[in-house]
Amino acid sequence: MKIRLWEIYKVFIKIGMILIGGGYVILPILKDEIIKSRNWITEDELVDYYAISQSLPGLIAANISIFIGYKLRGKLGAIMATLGMITAPFLCIIAIASIVSKISQMPTIKGILWGVGFGVIILIISSVKEMWSKSITDKFSFGIFCLFLIAILKWNIAPAPIIISAMIIGIAYQFVKFKIGENK
Repeated sequence: MKIRLWEIYKVFIKIGMILIGGGYVILPILKDEIIKSRNWITEDELVDYYAISQSLPGLIAANISIFIGYKLRGKLGAIMATLGMITAPFLCIIAIASIVSKISQMPTIKGILWGVGFGVIILIISSVKEMWSKSITDKFSFGIFCLFLIAILKWNIAPAPIIISAMIIGIAYQFVKFKIGENK
């Protein structure tokens, strides 16, 4: 069944409206809206799109919406998903930009932002849990994870070299696995 472009836009504008905290918290929301409610993609596809989206320049949420929209309806689907994802945040930023310095000092707003901070932390933990179960699948992947975690925490290495190194190791690892499987 061909999914209507308007339906893609509506779903992604809804996601864009409730997405607080950026791309790191998008996995649980997408899982509910795209996989559980509509069965548009699989969990494996979502994790793959998320991983690729983190490796590309730009906003994770916009990048992942492009991949999902493209899978659903090609280029027009990618455009509609991206427009849906950015519409609500764009309008909110325009509306709030002129008054942000004044409202951020209000006790009620401080309380809201304090509470939202906890919600974002919970969503990030949920995303880590989701990515962990799909990415850390054997001792080798766990070892690579530990190596890069130490590199970031102990030596304060920037994320870009970590991501590029992990991509290269992932390609090499899959190539070796393929060659070993081919020789059996």
